Formats: sequence, C-alpha cells, structure tokens
Amino acid sequence: MILLLPLGAMLFTHQVNWGPADFLVAAILLYGASLSIYVVRTKIQSPGIRTGMMVLILLTVLLLWLELAVGLFGSPLAGS
Repeated sequence: MILLLPLGAMLFTHQVNWGPADFLVAAILLYGASLSIYVVRTKIQSPGIRTGMMVLILLTVLLLWLELAVGLFGSPLAGS
C-alpha cells in the first residue's frame, strides 16, 4: 500500500519520477525492514532489547531511504 503513494503522485505531478528499479528497491527495503522487525519481535524476549533493536532497524531504514532519495551523505548509493 505504501508504494501506491509515489505511483499515485506520478499521475499528478512530474516532480515524482520513479522508475521500475526505484519501486523494486523501495519494496525490498520495506519488506526487509518488516521481516527484520518480525524476527526481532518473535525471537527477542527482553522488552528493552527488543525495543532498541526495532528502533535501530527503523533508523537504519530511514537513513538508507534518505540517502537513496536525496544523497544525504553523498555516497555512491545515491548516484553521486
């Protein structure tokens, strides 16, 4: 459902210009994050460690998404 947002935005504006590879990378990133959170929720018993690991996963996804979107760090991942 989240990937329908950029698809819908592409219909109304030319500022969102995603290709098939962009949708594939976003899908892999979101699926990987949700699978990682599921594994952490089922395998880690300690509430503090479980919460910390889930926050770490979400921060990693956010930083990676920002890097891919705008080149926050200027790495080769962002195409620069």
